[in-house]
Amino acid sequence: MVTIKIHGSTVSTCTKRVVTVCKEIGIDYELIPVNLAVGEHKSEVFLEQKQPFGAVPVLVDEDGTQLYESRAICRYLTAKYGKTSGLLPDTGNVKAYGLFEQAASIEYSTFDPLASGLVWELALATKFGFPSDEKLGQKQLDTLKEKMDGYERILSKEQYLAGNSFTLADLFHLPQGAEVNKIDASVMDSKPNVKRWWDEISSRPTWKATDSELSSV
Repeated sequence: MVTIKIHGSTVSTCTKRVVTVCKEIGIDYELIPVNLAVGEHKSEVFLEQKQPFGAVPVLVDEDGTQLYESRAICRYLTAKYGKTSGLLPDTGNVKAYGLFEQAASIEYSTFDPLASGLVWELALATKFGFPSDEKLGQKQLDTLKEKMDGYERILSKEQYLAGNSFTLADLFHLPQGAEVNKIDASVMDSKPNVKRWWDEISSRPTWKATDSELSSV
């Protein structure tokens, strides 16, 4: 059985993203805690040897391959260990792969910047002792709600964001989407097809197990 190492944190949404993929494709992992509270991720050793930008998670594969950036890690693990999972279309199927990358880009460029921004401003900043900008957070929340119109258009025509199969493009939404949902459930609940999609993907046993195993932000 494959066992990889994940240098990460139980309060990191990006760590949760990688752990969920491990569960989806059925590989074991060892979570090596990185103490964000004391700035371990910003230490010279971590910056030089693990992640030059001082972020988590970092993957160390069995053969010594080291990767950072959670979405890159997820793609790598799926391509190497989860070829039959359906999470990542075969690059030989150009149309399916193009639709997947389109959907993945939506999460990365449209959903995540707003979601992570509003979660920070409206929930996390004060929790970790930083000043918050509630006006900015509310603006990001309102904008994200508007973006859900586009999601509704897509999901009214297909079951998932890249077609009728669950892929990494859907999974990538889970960690931040769950945090947004705690702040304002109407983001995911106010449109019928978005709600149907969100209820389905957030009910997956792999995500539930990850969310239970790794403490909430």
